[in-house]
Amino acid sequence: MLGRKERRQGELFFVAGSMEGLIPEDYILKKVDRVLDVGWLREEVRELYCEDNGRPSIDPESALRLMLAGFLLGIVHDRELMREARLHMGIRWFGGYGLDEALPDHSSLTRIRQRWGEEKFLKIFGRTVKECVEAGLVKGDLTHLDATLVRADVSWESLVERHVKKVRSENGDEGGDDGGDDGPKGGRKKVSRTDTEATMATSRKDVRLEPSYKQHTAVDDEHGVIVDVEVTTGEENEGKQLKSRLERVEKRTGKKMKAVTCDAAYAHSENYRELEERGIEAVIPPQKEPKKGRTIPLSCFKYDGRNKIVKCLRGKVLRPSRENEKGTIYRAHAADCRNCPLRGKCVPKTAKVRVVLILRGYEALLRARRKHRDWDEETRRMYRRHRWRVEGIHGEAKERHGMRRAVRRGLWNVSIQAYLAAAAMNLKRLAAAFLLLLLRLWGRNTGSGATWDAVGVSMGNGGTILETISRAA
Repeated sequence: MLGRKERRQGELFFVAGSMEGLIPEDYILKKVDRVLDVGWLREEVRELYCEDNGRPSIDPESALRLMLAGFLLGIVHDRELMREARLHMGIRWFGGYGLDEALPDHSSLTRIRQRWGEEKFLKIFGRTVKECVEAGLVKGDLTHLDATLVRADVSWESLVERHVKKVRSENGDEGGDDGGDDGPKGGRKKVSRTDTEATMATSRKDVRLEPSYKQHTAVDDEHGVIVDVEVTTGEENEGKQLKSRLERVEKRTGKKMKAVTCDAAYAHSENYRELEERGIEAVIPPQKEPKKGRTIPLSCFKYDGRNKIVKCLRGKVLRPSRENEKGTIYRAHAADCRNCPLRGKCVPKTAKVRVVLILRGYEALLRARRKHRDWDEETRRMYRRHRWRVEGIHGEAKERHGMRRAVRRGLWNVSIQAYLAAAAMNLKRLAAAFLLLLLRLWGRNTGSGATWDAVGVSMGNGGTILETISRAA
């Protein structure tokens, strides 16, 4: 018999039991809720609200939960998130709203981000790192560093050409690479009228420049926990960020790094020297030496760091002449170059003598090049892990957590987006570790009749995952 279902229902919606019971145990929001502890947030943001005036605000914990739910589900636009929450029981439950309760307007989340500011969201991300460290998910020995471009939320029609000097003066930047190729000599560059902090950048020479931001990420090797994230303009050179990122990672995790992996974009002589001084193994492939040009390359000169001299192929000495922002310039004697049989191949036609630039940390760079030729299998294994560990994190963030494109404008807005995405990804790893430890506990106590409630999964008491499981055991 062909059945029929009456689709028009009455206004009464009856639920037998709680909303929590209707949400599957393996649903991502349910798993993250077991390890999420944001009870500290109210006191953290209390100073930003008036104590005795105005209407009651949205509960800070509920606001953060709604934002995290969006990033966990890949719904990063506020309007779309709140539209989905009206029909999504899981989002309502995760945010603490019942079926009959009115949800906040999407604009409320925007105002909350503006009120809290970038610093508060950085602390939220830092708390997830702290929980992962306490849970034993961060070993700290091997850290992978990398950067990726995030397309800015601007249209091509918003781009205009402006003089580089004018752009730099307005941005308070009097030097550095401009990152653009607009104009025959870089005298002009493209900027967006709707987001002036987004800069033109590209990850490959065969791909055109796009208005972008750059996300710098540090990932611990043990379980892929993101231990540091920072957003800069797209033109920022990631190699210049190494020192500050090392300091932030060690401060946040409280662990001393033994090895760091990076791609060739970080292969600066100063970075090799910095890692040597810190006693950290640098798993960074050096950039290829420049191809032979019209003059004899620097690699044919011998540098004596102890005596601070450089010797050419004929054994003549070049001595320090002056210093610039990159290193020390060494200059030969005019008499040595005047009658040298290699002058035509060594000295440029427009110069009288040969001049070479020795970068800061040049000796460390030479040692790194020699070591790279004899990388052992363990070093190669670490670099292979870099390729899928940190680059995989960037792929996951872009494909599943909305980091392919900025959803709002301004550096602080994109930074908040990156902090929330990284926090969501860390919570996923924390939840997975909790489930694994719980299964191991059940395996040791078969027949004990343990349940989620018996294990104390709320984490509201401020304990760590390991403490919670040990109490249940």
